[in-house]
Amino acid sequence: MPRGYSRERTSVHNLHYHFIWCPKYRKSVLTDEVAKRLEQLIEEKADELGLEILRLAIQPDHVHLFITSNPKLSPNKIIQQVKGYTSRNLRDEFDFGLPSLWTRSYFVSSAGEVPSQTIEEYIEAQTGQ
Repeated sequence: MPRGYSRERTSVHNLHYHFIWCPKYRKSVLTDEVAKRLEQLIEEKADELGLEILRLAIQPDHVHLFITSNPKLSPNKIIQQVKGYTSRNLRDEFDFGLPSLWTRSYFVSSAGEVPSQTIEEYIEAQTGQ
């Protein structure tokens, strides 16, 4: 099997997602102990969901999370689980003075090992167009 691919019973996959999300009102609350605890919570949830964290960067006003996942979890489900779990726990442990910890929005981008042009050329070759 090619490097980077995972095999499940019914699929072979190589899914990478880059997520970015922010605290409500883009407040700079992700510092010091909050940032350390957030990292722990994200790692816990990633383990629970079977995600591999490739890179995690916590800035005072936003989070970057680059992961590999399996096709059973949609990006929407992943971010819902991560944001919900971290918000619930951080709000119990710290006083942010915010109506909710995270904004409702987020950024997600997929990334893979194959350039788009290669995929387009492969599909074109298969269809004979």
